[in-house]
Amino acid sequence: MRVEVLNGVNLDVLGRRDPKLYGGLGLHELETRIYDWAIELDVRVRCRQTNSEGEYVNWLHETLDAVDGLILNPAAWTHYSYAIRDAVELQTAPVVEVHLSNVDQREEWRRFSVIADLAAHRVIGKGPDGYREALEFLARKAS
Repeated sequence: MRVEVLNGVNLDVLGRRDPKLYGGLGLHELETRIYDWAIELDVRVRCRQTNSEGEYVNWLHETLDAVDGLILNPAAWTHYSYAIRDAVELQTAPVVEVHLSNVDQREEWRRFSVIADLAAHRVIGKGPDGYREALEFLARKAS
């Protein structure tokens, strides 16, 4: 099973962001955990992060018919990027939307996701462990 993990804008500075909201890990540490969990679950995974919305859309296009599942944290783009939504809509593999913080209990504008209705599963507010839940969901779905 092959899973692509795509992290969006500002997640490259994760270690500098409020640890109460985001879990305190830097992106490299988070990705290391994701790779370790993937090994445990016998899942091949690739993690990518970008601050470029166009690059994120291109990566979504690259995954078409090439992966068995996607874990997406578009970050702030979640709330307004219809370009990302259109690219997610093309996916045939299951998509899991992940957010480190509980976006449903934050500012009003963060409570709306343009991709929520396209996701097979959503994980919010579980910090880094949300990515493990997402991997487990996709592994169960594939078996």
